[in-house]
Amino acid sequence: MRGFWAIFLKEFAHIRRDPTTIFFTFLVPVIQLTIFGFAIDVTIDHIPTVVMDLDGRQESRRLIDAMQNTRTFDVIERVTDDESYHRAITSGRARVGVLIPAKYSDRLLLREQAPVQIVIDGSDSQAATAAMNTMGLLATELSKARAKSFGESLQLAVARNEQGHFAMPIDVRPRLLFNPNLESAHFFVPGLIAIILQLVLLFLTTFSIVREREMGTLEQLFVTPVGRGGLMLGKLIPYALMAFGELLIVLLAMTEVFHVPIHGSLTLLLGLSWLFIVTVLGLGLLLSTLARTQLEAIQFSFLVMLPSVFLSGFMFPRAQMPIVIRSLGNLLPVTYFVEIVRGVILRDADILDLTPSILGLSACCAVILTLSLLRFRKQIA
Repeated sequence: MRGFWAIFLKEFAHIRRDPTTIFFTFLVPVIQLTIFGFAIDVTIDHIPTVVMDLDGRQESRRLIDAMQNTRTFDVIERVTDDESYHRAITSGRARVGVLIPAKYSDRLLLREQAPVQIVIDGSDSQAATAAMNTMGLLATELSKARAKSFGESLQLAVARNEQGHFAMPIDVRPRLLFNPNLESAHFFVPGLIAIILQLVLLFLTTFSIVREREMGTLEQLFVTPVGRGGLMLGKLIPYALMAFGELLIVLLAMTEVFHVPIHGSLTLLLGLSWLFIVTVLGLGLLLSTLARTQLEAIQFSFLVMLPSVFLSGFMFPRAQMPIVIRSLGNLLPVTYFVEIVRGVILRDADILDLTPSILGLSACCAVILTLSLLRFRKQIA
């Protein structure tokens, strides 16, 4: 143990002079615990819901109010035409659609069974199951309440079905879209494509530049007659092509191994994937200007990756998150790409459906590229 204390004190002195290590050791875990503790919530409530009430009378309003009182549903939009109704579902703004027919109240007054159509986005199996179970229980409770109002002593049927048999007054008829078998792979695998693409591209870009800086070859490139644009594009474009090849491989694996079909336009998906690839390249370039060593590159990359997994909607519904945590997720490019991938692959969403996500990803791309180019050019100068 001779010399132990000398090495021990020397190492502490080295750590004290390295504020990055102190930051990642003590502050980052506290920040992540705070953010993820609020973000991770397996309780499914406040599912965005669109309502098309063609009846508009007291009974239909009572049904809508009862839905909102369960806290499982959050009516975000009321529409009056089929186009707006289906657009709200395919765009992803609403996960549940409720269609109340025009003669809903009349059928209840005539003691006939009144059907209510519930359209559920099955791409998220957890939310879909919660919606179906809640609507089933709600219909049962409302039917019991109507039966009780007639009194147990009356020998009358509260409602009859189409065959004339006794039946519950409210007949909820759920219909699952996009993932009728509620297979979890249909929800997780498309989102996993976005996470994997960012992970690989971020590590490749950041490590490549930091490694050259550590070896001194990057400074040698700075003094060569290569222009700034040529230097930067020459380093980044090969990784962009590799990422695109990786995207094609994982899409093939998704369809062949997990049997998740692509319902939407493959051309639209590949085109928007290029926008995401360029954005992540810029993010990797930005991180490489902040990191001095490969260890710091790993730390900065994980500082981006963990929020990307938990705050992007890949694992947990963003609707359940507090507004502050949801706003942090809006700063991540992968948040918008996860919605784009799931929209095209699962819901056959078109460019109009994806406009908010495309605008969000484009804004992230512009900001990240501007910051990364400014810092990279400053280091070149």
